[in-house]
Amino acid sequence: MKHLAQTIKALSDPIRLRIILLLQSEGELCVCDLMAVLNLPQSTVSRHLAYLKRSCWVDTRRQGVWMYYTLSRESCTICTELLQTLKQHASNLPEAMSDRNTLVAFQQTKDNPPCR
Repeated sequence: MKHLAQTIKALSDPIRLRIILLLQSEGELCVCDLMAVLNLPQSTVSRHLAYLKRSCWVDTRRQGVWMYYTLSRESCTICTELLQTLKQHASNLPEAMSDRNTLVAFQQTKDNPPCR
């Protein structure tokens, strides 16, 4: 029961939900990408990502000084089912579409991407 509550609670925060939706649509993202889209400092984004990692929603990969995040490859059944529901009902919300557009614009303006 505790795992189920923590899994669902992780999605109750709008910032964490936005992160999950971005990772679902884009695959792997660097912290710098998420900072640009969410317009939040690194410490805040990292705190939310740490919560998602503890809740088994995301996996990490380090490349140099940068951390990259993806949706967990070993998601539990409830996570997999919730991700399908999010894909059907939340991916076309105006906020989710705006986040994806902001990400595309940010990635196009990076001359020499510091995190790639």
